[in-house]
Amino acid sequence: MLGAEPAGAVGVRPPSPPRAALSRGSARSAASCGATVPRSVCEHSVHQEGDASNRTNTPDDLEGNESEEKADEDSEREEEWDTDLEIEDLRPPHSLCELYETKEPFDPTGKTRYIAACQLYGVVPISYFLRHMKDSELIMKHHGLGPQGAKALSLSLMTNTSIVKLNLSDNWLNGEGAAAVAEMLKENCYISDVDLSDNRLGVKGAEALSAMLLENTTVVTLKLSGNEFDDHAAKYLADALPVNNKMESLDLSHNMLGDTSGEVLGMAIAENTGLKELNISWNYFRSQGAAALARGFEANVFLRVLDLSYNGFSNKGAAALGEALKVNNVLEELNISNNRISLEGALRFAVGLKENQTLKSLNMARNPMQSEGCFGVLKSIQANSGAVVEILDFSEIPVNKDFADLCDAVKMLSPKLQIRHGGNATLHKKDQPKVSQEFS
Repeated sequence: MLGAEPAGAVGVRPPSPPRAALSRGSARSAASCGATVPRSVCEHSVHQEGDASNRTNTPDDLEGNESEEKADEDSEREEEWDTDLEIEDLRPPHSLCELYETKEPFDPTGKTRYIAACQLYGVVPISYFLRHMKDSELIMKHHGLGPQGAKALSLSLMTNTSIVKLNLSDNWLNGEGAAAVAEMLKENCYISDVDLSDNRLGVKGAEALSAMLLENTTVVTLKLSGNEFDDHAAKYLADALPVNNKMESLDLSHNMLGDTSGEVLGMAIAENTGLKELNISWNYFRSQGAAALARGFEANVFLRVLDLSYNGFSNKGAAALGEALKVNNVLEELNISNNRISLEGALRFAVGLKENQTLKSLNMARNPMQSEGCFGVLKSIQANSGAVVEILDFSEIPVNKDFADLCDAVKMLSPKLQIRHGGNATLHKKDQPKVSQEFS
């Protein structure tokens, strides 16, 4: 028979008729009935409709149809773009908060953040800092940073892991700049030595630094000389001293701390358990403030070096320090030069010195104590069998022959003892070596 297949042959299925393309309406109707329609089918149908319309449109409508088709494609692409970023995240930072929140690879030097911060605060980046931001010690004194420059620098140092010693002295930081540095030191756990001297930090700066010391555990040395700290600023600093036990050296010299400051600082020093060196020279401490400080030193069992020079302790202050030396058994270096201590004050101070067994260096230079005062102090050391004094400084105080004879006798017992004094014209005539600039 015509068209009959031979026996044993495998039948061949006739080709299927072409599948009708789903129109936009048919796809929607199928979806409304609960049927699952592949996305590709919908897109295929949409494109077919677009092609058909393009074939029937006139040349004048062709441009409009193409723009509509492109808009549909862009809309679909935006829907398919899966991202957590918002459009606002792609803009450069316009505020300090945005600068902090910007996601960027960790930069151990902080260079990227510094450039961005300079733009934010409107300051010129300092090339010296960019060249030395990988050094262990950064010395940037006399650079005229100002508050804004300090803010930009602090943002960079917040993530810096190289610098351990930071010197920003004499940069006119003021309280605002000090606040920025203080916030940085709350976050940075590498910087251990900080010098902010001569920056006019004032009360606002003292408050910010006090808050920092309550949290920071890495700063060991802090220099705050010449910052116009007064009695109000001292209250903030005193709040931090009993709490912070990591800082070992503090310099508050060349400020305006008076007797009220002596009272609050004295109580704070008595409770402090970390300081080993304290410099409060060139301030306004008088007899009342000196007495309060002396009570604090008497109770402190950690302080090793104490500089009280160029204040106005007078005789009452000297007597209070002498009483403190009777009890204190850890202090090794004491400087009370230029404190208006006369003969009376020197003799009362010597009474306490007679019982001390830890002091190694004593500086009483430029006090109006005369040769008799020097004689009394040296005599107390001679009478103290447990004395360990190695340096005794009476510079610019003229002495007489009695003192010179006692000096020779004491040195026979303590050969290592070095004594400096202002000398005597009579001694010089006897061909004695000049001792006004040398230790005898």
